[in-house]
Amino acid sequence: MQTLLPLLARGAVLSPFKRPRSDAAFPRDRLVLSGVRIDLARLAAYERACGFPTGADALPLTYPHVLGFPLAMRIMASRAFPLPLLGLVHTSIEVTRLREPAATGEYELSVHVEGLTPHRRGTEATVVTGARVDGSLVWESRSTYLARHRTTADARTAAHVPSAGPKPLPVVAEWRLAGDVGRRYAAVSGDRNPIHLHPLTARLFGFPRAIAHGMWTVARCLAEQPADASVQLRAEFKSPVLLPGTVTYAADGGRFELRGGERVHLTGELREHRANSA
Repeated sequence: MQTLLPLLARGAVLSPFKRPRSDAAFPRDRLVLSGVRIDLARLAAYERACGFPTGADALPLTYPHVLGFPLAMRIMASRAFPLPLLGLVHTSIEVTRLREPAATGEYELSVHVEGLTPHRRGTEATVVTGARVDGSLVWESRSTYLARHRTTADARTAAHVPSAGPKPLPVVAEWRLAGDVGRRYAAVSGDRNPIHLHPLTARLFGFPRAIAHGMWTVARCLAEQPADASVQLRAEFKSPVLLPGTVTYAADGGRFELRGGERVHLTGELREHRANSA
């Protein structure tokens, strides 16, 4: 994970010079890394940090995101990427797993930027990550990342404003989250965005305290959810989880939520993947 530090530093240096907007040019290259094998000790550390059982034959549903993160960072920390890396917020992820990737497998990873879209609070980029075995896609995700900035009236009206959702799901558990959750997840994922690491660095970007990584919150919920080998996930990160803090995990069937009091932090749903719906 140390190899990501130069990319983070470069992204931090370039961030003040970025002027994000939804019609900006963005890098079109697809980055590919072949012959990727899993470091089983690092995988076990990730599983412990997120609450997954260790030693399973298959990778957790969210782990290929961690494998592809260095490639995503190469794109998002580059001069050609129009959104500032510092303060970039993960707002949603969609995952399609066609079959369970083995912990002992060898993978080809690919990452590219699909596009930019206006958001009522700024501009979002969609980043696509894929994992292949012997040329066949086994796992793919689409993540949206938000750069917050002042928007025009047109951008605000173009953005989707969610309506009131269904009634809350039944509470399953209450979790007390320590202040170092962000630092512990950063150590196993490589995502060292300063909004997750310390109250002082989080305040620079408008947060009163450090916030949990969105991918940690969804992984922590998935650790409680049984999932089919072929599955689709959709998760939206609705509001930041401040650290330390207390949250409630709620679930019903394939749907799940993470809440703090009346505030919804995360909503998600797992569905069986059907080949004709890919």
